[in-house]
Amino acid sequence: MSRVATDSHNAAADDQSRAGSRLPAPRNPEYVMSFGRVQILRRSRAGVTQCVTLSDMAAARQFSARLDAAVVDRLERRGARSGLNRSRLAERYIDEGVRMDDHPGIVFRDGPTGRRAGLVAGPDVWEVIGALRSTGLEGEEAIRVTAEWSGLSVRQVRDAIGYYSEYPSEVDERIRLNEEEADLAERRWRDQSLTR
Repeated sequence: MSRVATDSHNAAADDQSRAGSRLPAPRNPEYVMSFGRVQILRRSRAGVTQCVTLSDMAAARQFSARLDAAVVDRLERRGARSGLNRSRLAERYIDEGVRMDDHPGIVFRDGPTGRRAGLVAGPDVWEVIGALRSTGLEGEEAIRVTAEWSGLSVRQVRDAIGYYSEYPSEVDERIRLNEEEADLAERRWRDQSLTR
């Protein structure tokens, strides 16, 4: 990820750097540029950040497939519920399916901050990697301690590490967003405590 534009000056600079891109600049100046993708960070009224990823159409390639009519109907119904058109939804399912084939033990799930990778019977990948880092250890010792501390198997920790090794920027961005949300919540709590 390059950087997050958090004010109008940074947004204008990012708009100039994206002059060759075919994507319009988002109205909300909070977005992250990454390899061929734009991630727009939206904050809900509750203050929860949701990350929406849009593919850069310049990097997209045409692909045709014949699908059973029932599959297309399900895609359209699911798309209506999720706010995605069937092409984007099919792209997401294909991408996630290939990732799950490449990384057994990994699934994708929706949540308040968007869709993310997680362990089949466990936490999100970013949570495992954050716990692994917090041990301050390296190698097999870090894996063993993370498994013991989290109640996961060593295999599950390795599954998360395997996914992270292929998609580090995606996982690091989730960790960063979580840290920002935690810092914000702590500041709000401290501010409330001081006013009582």
